[in-house]
Amino acid sequence: MERVPGTPGARPTRVQLLVTCLVDHFSPDTAEAVVRILEAEGVEVIVPADQTCCGQPAANAGARPDAAAMARHTIALLERDPAPVVVPSGSCTDMLVHQAPALLADDPAWAARAAAVAARTYEFTQFLVDVLGVSRPSLGKVAGVPGQAEGALAYHACCHGLRGIGVDAQPRALLEGIDGAAVVPLPEHDTCCGFGGLFAVKLPDISGAMLDRKCRQIAACGADTIVVTDISCAMHMQGGLDRKGQPVAVRHIADVLAGSRR
Repeated sequence: MERVPGTPGARPTRVQLLVTCLVDHFSPDTAEAVVRILEAEGVEVIVPADQTCCGQPAANAGARPDAAAMARHTIALLERDPAPVVVPSGSCTDMLVHQAPALLADDPAWAARAAAVAARTYEFTQFLVDVLGVSRPSLGKVAGVPGQAEGALAYHACCHGLRGIGVDAQPRALLEGIDGAAVVPLPEHDTCCGFGGLFAVKLPDISGAMLDRKCRQIAACGADTIVVTDISCAMHMQGGLDRKGQPVAVRHIADVLAGSRR
């Protein structure tokens, strides 16, 4: 499905940023990093006012009417502007691209509106690589911080990004393009960290066991920083690592690319 609006092959010069709840409340620096990187690529970033939750937690909880109401609000907000939508979260991207159209499938008018927004919604690294064509040689210019990699980096593939929207090669390519970066493999990099949104709340024992396993794999890989595409997974893994006294940072890829310091 072609998801770039306008003339085929045209490079967008303007985007809308859906900040997401967790980034907004717990990691606003990540949103600023996303903006800096996109602006360095010559892309104007618009942050629509009146953003709220996209509805994914409600959808996961089975509260379909609530999730549908939040999805309609988000769709109505984002359809005011024809620019592509960039989301620094695979989970929320999957919600807009797949779950919202499914939630609204019984209402033809809203289903069409949901599909139209879905067709121009991208996860952050997906937009950089697949739409803007950011490559390894150009990454230093985008990030503006050549040689800023600190220690060894390892990539953890967050579940919704990997399985929901197929994001995997894009963040890997971006990490490999960081000047001076030493990227090491993370065993079971595509195994869930145990967060899973409400899963961690409803089934804490299973979630905790999954997190323990992930922490062991992180220790085995020897990385100084684990790079993710979702703040939710970063928070979950960082909490587990901190409680175990493992001196490893878990950071969103936008923060790593922008050279942000925590």
